[in-house]
Amino acid sequence: MLTRRHFIATGAALPLASTLGLPALAQTPSPTVQHHAFALGTFQVATLLAGQNVTDSPRDLFAANVSDEEFARVSEENFIPADRAQFVFTPTVVNTGSELVLFDTGLNAAGMTGALAAAGYTPDQIDTVVITHMHGDHIGGLTGDDGSETFANARYVTAEAEFDAWAGAGNEAFEAKVRPLAEKFSFLGDGDSAASGITAMAAFGHTPGHMVYMVESEGAQILIFADTANHYVWSLAYPEWEFSFDMDKAAAAASRRRILDMLATDRVPMIGYHMPFPGIGYVKTREDGFDYEPASYQFQL
Repeated sequence: MLTRRHFIATGAALPLASTLGLPALAQTPSPTVQHHAFALGTFQVATLLAGQNVTDSPRDLFAANVSDEEFARVSEENFIPADRAQFVFTPTVVNTGSELVLFDTGLNAAGMTGALAAAGYTPDQIDTVVITHMHGDHIGGLTGDDGSETFANARYVTAEAEFDAWAGAGNEAFEAKVRPLAEKFSFLGDGDSAASGITAMAAFGHTPGHMVYMVESEGAQILIFADTANHYVWSLAYPEWEFSFDMDKAAAAASRRRILDMLATDRVPMIGYHMPFPGIGYVKTREDGFDYEPASYQFQL
């Protein structure tokens, strides 16, 4: 019998749907649902591929303050095309042994539940849903197309600043996905505990209350990086490049550099929501910027 402490690998087709306010993205073929599971101390962690899409205009999206020539040069140096980019959407589930905690919910309920199933879980097993911020690709799976609650047994946690900002914005995705669940939300600030072993850290700028979360068990750490950087080259490697969906671009760049510097200095691994799947890696300093180093077998030993 499967329990929340078991991870299994299965395959299933993953439907994609509206990005709820994100830029227009061309759909790629539906991926086989994937997950990547590993131990962190006594915790079990799994990153979940809940969807993927392709955009044909990365220059406008990631580098509004950079020349065409520089964008093309950096892209070529890193062996990636300058005219297309793949987005992945990677929620993370953490099993602390006493609580099953989900970070973000993907584009839609169908993709989210399919990804959970690949990792051996069902939505009703989730105890806590942590919303790092309220862009559509992070709150889309909170409810189904019919408005039904996906995680009926869960409590919801987010930054108080984030909830308050969106509650007064008249945003369609917030009103459809978050407002109906408002009474089940609890709120936190910088340094507060989201669950046992999970600490919130302010990383404002991408949105008014964007948070990252340090997960720690028996001295082992990993940072749930959320959308601090939205691409491993055009954003992470060059933290001052402006991402169009950073709501306060100066604050986002400052948060990005601060968090990246912490990760590089302390050699703490991270999980990035939009990093290449499975989204797990390290940050190294490079001149005035940073480099992303994908994890290999470090978590399998």
